Amino acid sequence: MTLNKDTEILIIGLGVIGGGYAKALTNAGYKVNCITKNQEDIDYALKNKFIFFGTTKLDAELIAKCKLIIFAIYPKTFVEWIEKNQSLFSAGTLITDVTGVKAGVVDKIQPILREDVEYVSAHPMAGREASGVRYSDANVFKGANFIVINTPKNTKEGIETCKKLGEILGFSRISELSIEEHDKMIAFLSQLTHCIAVSLMTCNQEPNLEKYTGDSFRDLTRIAKINDRMWSELFSLNKDCLLEQMDLFIDEFNKLRAMIDKGDEKSMREMMRKATERRMLFDKPTKK
Repeated sequence: MTLNKDTEILIIGLGVIGGGYAKALTNAGYKVNCITKNQEDIDYALKNKFIFFGTTKLDAELIAKCKLIIFAIYPKTFVEWIEKNQSLFSAGTLITDVTGVKAGVVDKIQPILREDVEYVSAHPMAGREASGVRYSDANVFKGANFIVINTPKNTKEGIETCKKLGEILGFSRISELSIEEHDKMIAFLSQLTHCIAVSLMTCNQEPNLEKYTGDSFRDLTRIAKINDRMWSELFSLNKDCLLEQMDLFIDEFNKLRAMIDKGDEKSMREMMRKATERRMLFDKPTKK
C-alpha cells in the first residue's frame, strides 16, 4: 500500500504512544480512527479533535476499510489479537506497531499472518514516563529516532511506507535493523536504563530523602515511574539480551567500586573522562 492523505488510519490502543501518533497524524492532515478499551479515552480524543472516530468494540467494518493499522498495545496482547482477529483485515492492509521488543512478537506474527497482509514492525524511540492518552504529546517524536524492522517477509514498498510514517510523525532519524540487532540495542539503551532506575529507587528506603534531592537524582530516576505490566513483559521477552547487558553494567560498576575502595583517583578520572567523551555522542543535534 501507499500512504497518502486519502489513507484512512486505524490506531488500536489509545494510550500515551497511540495518542501521540493520533495527534501527530491528525495535525499532518490524516483521518485517524481508533479502537481502544476505555470510552473515556475516546471521549477525550474526540473532544480534543485528534481522532475522527473511536469505538471500544471490535468494529469489523472499520478494520476492513482502514489500509494502515497501527497497534499500540502490549506485546502479548498484540500477538493474541492477530491470532484471533486477522480475518477482519482487508487484502492489501499494512499493519505496524510500537512494541519495544521484537523477538517473540515479529517472529510469532509474521509466520501466521495472511499472505495478503503485511506486517512491518517499528519502534518509536520516544515516549513519556506517564501512561494514558492524557499524557500523550506529538512533540516527543520531533528530533527522535524511529526504527523499522526489516525481515525477509517484508516488501520494499512496505518498508518505505513505514519509513514515510516515521517522517510524517516527525522523527528526525529513521533506521532499519534486524530483529536481533534491535533487541540487542534496546536491551542496553532502554531496558537496562529502566532496570537501573527501578533498582536505584528501591535500594534505599531511608525516609524523607525526597526533601533533599537535586535535579541529578530526578533526571536519573525519571523513568522509574514505570508501567509495570508493559515493562515486565518487555524484560521477559528480551531476557537473554537484557541479562547480558546487566552483566556488563555490573562489571563496570564493580570496577568503579574497586577504584573508590582503593582510592585510585587516577583510574576514576580516566573512567569519568571516557564516560564524558562517549556521552557527548548521544546529545541530540542542534538545529542551525
